[in-house]
Amino acid sequence: MREDRQRLDKWLWFARFARTRGAAQDLVEAGRVRIDGGRATSTAHPLKRGDVLTVAAPHATVVVRVVGLGERRGDASSVDALYEIVTA
Repeated sequence: MREDRQRLDKWLWFARFARTRGAAQDLVEAGRVRIDGGRATSTAHPLKRGDVLTVAAPHATVVVRVVGLGERRGDASSVDALYEIVTA
């Protein structure tokens, strides 16, 4: 995959929308993630900066804009570099 793209499930895990990568895959497969208004159909969908995600996670539903791609899952303060909230 190109360096300016990242798998959806991996990004969701890095951004702490799911506790595990498997849980991130479950979110996508359950139809709880939208990308630019359309339902995400693949856990391997390549995200890029600027994509707008709607995530209906168990703890909240949020709309975020991807501003960065992760290299690893860091602490909770590191997610600020991955997305900005569009609306709560």
